[in-house]
Amino acid sequence: MIIITAPVHPILLDTLKDKGYPFVYLPQLDYNGLLVEIPSATGLIVATHIKIDRKMIDLGSQLKWIGRLGSGMEHIDVAYANGKNIICESSPEGNRNAVAEHTLGLLLNLLRNINKSANELKKSLWLREENRGFELAGKVVGIIGFGNTGSAFAKLLSSFDVTILAYDKYKVGFGNEKVKESSEEEIYKQADVISFHVPLNAETQHMADSHFFEALSRKPLLINSSRGKIIETNSLIYAIKSAMISGAALDVLENENLTSYSDEERDSLSFLTNQNNVIITPHIAGYSYEATYKMSCILLEKLGML
Repeated sequence: MIIITAPVHPILLDTLKDKGYPFVYLPQLDYNGLLVEIPSATGLIVATHIKIDRKMIDLGSQLKWIGRLGSGMEHIDVAYANGKNIICESSPEGNRNAVAEHTLGLLLNLLRNINKSANELKKSLWLREENRGFELAGKVVGIIGFGNTGSAFAKLLSSFDVTILAYDKYKVGFGNEKVKESSEEEIYKQADVISFHVPLNAETQHMADSHFFEALSRKPLLINSSRGKIIETNSLIYAIKSAMISGAALDVLENENLTSYSDEERDSLSFLTNQNNVIITPHIAGYSYEATYKMSCILLEKLGML
């Protein structure tokens, strides 16, 4: 039995049905609900809202594979699953273009004061000079992490007259005529824009901390469409207040469960959302209709079901 715990494109359900795979579609299932269902599962399709930990894996005594819709495997104990001969696959190729387009949209929005001026117009304020913006052309854009989304973002940027610097701790030799393979230090010193495209793990959590912001030379715009815990929120707020950066665009937050916020977290979010040079969207960079289709197809292909 295949248990599907996340919204998927109909092609995935139709394919499983046509191929004769038994499945249940339970996109509203939570962690405790899956604990009840998992003993009967031979396959599991998940997104990010359910943690697949050792307890879950141990209960899934019949599990043969886990399929992740999208990118990022931090909520799945992959090493433990692999140790039990459970195959783990993800589909970052499916939503990389969606993330890249959203990231570019956030960047252009900040540079040209689109969100700010649109909100002012709702208050009957027609402010042109006050919203004179900057062009992307001629800027130096630093990309930290050059996997699926980082490289897709660079591809979109290549049509602009920009200098692209990219750093990836685990990749070398990816530079080309459009992308200069760089160090972190080069990006910190030269970039007008820094965009994060890294997975969340012990090495990347709070990568953007006080030391990171202190190392920046050009007061760049900061963009994060990867994982919220890459940036330490308190350090980001200090950097904004101290004008260490020119602005920030975030599609992700350290804590995305707004109903669980402490008073301090609410104050931090309120500060950020009230800044004209900050844009926050609710983790929707990878959420396009096309990405939903492509992720489903890629996952089916990787699992040998197409």
